Amino acid sequence: MSITKTLKEQLIGAWKLVSYVENPVDGSAPFYPMSEKPMGIIMYTPDGFMSAQLMHPERKNFASGDWFNGTDAEYKQEASTYIAYTGPFHVDEEKQTLTHSMFISLFPNWTGQTQPRVVKIEGDLLHLGTASPIVSGGRTVNSALTWRRVAAQ
Repeated sequence: MSITKTLKEQLIGAWKLVSYVENPVDGSAPFYPMSEKPMGIIMYTPDGFMSAQLMHPERKNFASGDWFNGTDAEYKQEASTYIAYTGPFHVDEEKQTLTHSMFISLFPNWTGQTQPRVVKIEGDLLHLGTASPIVSGGRTVNSALTWRRVAAQ
């Protein structure tokens, strides 16, 4: 007898970022804000919290070695090559929808927001996308991210 897991149960665990592409709504070429080989982990806990960390793989170290003593250029690079947020997540099992609530975010504009996600799970792949267009790099885009389930350690 097969037991079907709920969407929430299927999300629980850690997922490693496979791809992150932004597709402009004007039909222009897609772009890869964290490169074509981004790094990242998204985690969903059984008690309803999530955390996402994404980064460009070629981030440079601060010359000072002190994260409170960087140059303006280092801080710009730090913030523009990393995405981080965490907070509660909610699943509507009937509608098969997912939202992320940003309790904490590297991008302050997101703090306190709840953002809907397009969600699809295929085997060990989790596909997440923005439910409506966002502005990124001065362009209006739909974001599409693919994650692969990380095996338990």
